[in-house]
Amino acid sequence: MNVYHFKKGTEICNYSYSSNILSIRLNRQRLIVCLEESIYIHNIKDMKLLKTILDTPPNTTGLCALSINHSNSYLAYPGSSTIGEIVLYDGNNLRTACTIPAHDGPLAAITFNSMGSKLASASEKGTVIRVFSVPDGQKLYEFRRGMKRYVNISSLVFSMDSQFLCASSNTETVHIFKLEHTTDSRTEEAPTWSGYMGKMFMAATNYLPAQVSDMMNQDRAFATVRLNFSGQRNICTLSTIQKLPRLLVTTSDGHLYIYNLDPQDGGECVLIKKHNLLSSEKTDEDKENDLRSPLPQSYAATVARQSTMPSSSSMPGYSEDGGALRGEVIPEHEFATGPVRLDDENEFPPVSIRRMRNQRGKRG
Repeated sequence: MNVYHFKKGTEICNYSYSSNILSIRLNRQRLIVCLEESIYIHNIKDMKLLKTILDTPPNTTGLCALSINHSNSYLAYPGSSTIGEIVLYDGNNLRTACTIPAHDGPLAAITFNSMGSKLASASEKGTVIRVFSVPDGQKLYEFRRGMKRYVNISSLVFSMDSQFLCASSNTETVHIFKLEHTTDSRTEEAPTWSGYMGKMFMAATNYLPAQVSDMMNQDRAFATVRLNFSGQRNICTLSTIQKLPRLLVTTSDGHLYIYNLDPQDGGECVLIKKHNLLSSEKTDEDKENDLRSPLPQSYAATVARQSTMPSSSSMPGYSEDGGALRGEVIPEHEFATGPVRLDDENEFPPVSIRRMRNQRGKRG
């Protein structure tokens, strides 16, 4: 493992390990190196080795997760190779926090939210996704991704505000779940006939087999995306762009898809832009997308704003907070035209120092 100072372009240190490095995770306090049967924990400030966790269950994919919050450094990794057990390890105090019996089958994906207060997991079956509290490991949410077919979960990620959880797989459907607790009808009075029936229905689940009652209590997806392909590895993220929630999907063939996300009603997300990350020139497909008629209005394309016209200091057609006025579609130029500028340090970390210098030379 080589650690470099990116701005100075110099090597900080290098370490050798007993077997292949399968994955590396880091935050501002800790750097984690995951091998198949051991995990090494380094201190970021001086890169000293603080702890070696030996004889971990065989972890052929290097599955592990590290919280990115400044105040904690929780590490999650499989506690078994046959069942979905998660070991939650306190990377700051160098001790095990708890062990979570998350799934019946082996784990396929684990991820923390931005605050390090929640941990989501999925098994190799990929049908059920569960969310646990950190550090006590109590189950908070249970979502059903599907029932008929097993899938390979390729991406599992929280939104920055922890309001949504996104899961993608080798199928054509991306699922977005909303993390909100619904009121338990069993603890309230049932003033109406429908409320009474709902109460009886929930009570009946106590007498059904555990697998059946669990399935009936699992929440379904709040929003979905239908990709125009399947079988490709893809990575998703939930982001806020122009103060509106977006879903970004990037695929192994070098394309980035940007979808809207209605945070109020959910439903089917609408594709608003597609980028080719491997080419700086527009393809025929990109040009065709630019010539298409405007997309139907949706939450992500319009902003319901309870206000009148913008002030005289605002740009025409825009609200003071940067969104569109009620009923107005965000202009096409508000979205990125052409390739995503990964070499622009004002928007993204530079891809390489050499590339940054070339770009600056062109601009100068």
